[in-house]
Amino acid sequence: MTISPCPPISDADWPETIAEMKIGFAGALNVYRTMAHHPALLKAWAPLRQHIVKDSALGPVRSEVVILRAAHRMGSPYEWAHHVSRARALGMSDARIAALRGQPEGEDGLIVRAVDALFDDKRLSLALEAELAAAIGREAVFDLIATVGFYSVLGYMLMTYETPIDEGITTEMSEKPLAATADR
Repeated sequence: MTISPCPPISDADWPETIAEMKIGFAGALNVYRTMAHHPALLKAWAPLRQHIVKDSALGPVRSEVVILRAAHRMGSPYEWAHHVSRARALGMSDARIAALRGQPEGEDGLIVRAVDALFDDKRLSLALEAELAAAIGREAVFDLIATVGFYSVLGYMLMTYETPIDEGITTEMSEKPLAATADR
């Protein structure tokens, strides 16, 4: 077993230059405790995180659809597990969540096609962009693209530094694994 050169930073070792961030989002999750190895990046990350996570034109459920598909495409166990938990908290069924690993129908399917296009083609075709804009609005299309980029960067860091899934999420996934057969 290899040891990460950048494991999540403990409270005792938290950088003084970002002391105020420890009590907020940055101290709450291993992903940001890992990113705290680069305090300037974490500080710069915070405003974009606020928009992507809290203020996105996608809204919370569509955002989770985007994030879960991106996590699946990246093969990021950390992001997948954390966002299964968030999606459940928003009322998404396990069947709906599990379907995001395949090709679901309806709006979820449209969003999945868009995320896949960004991973595969590095762009949305004009036809797909127009279809998305008609369904969810142009600002939401911009936020979809930004969300895929944001969570891709996080996934790269998480997988590079083998960031462990946070204990509460590990427990939840162990006690309530994703059941693909639940009602949608």
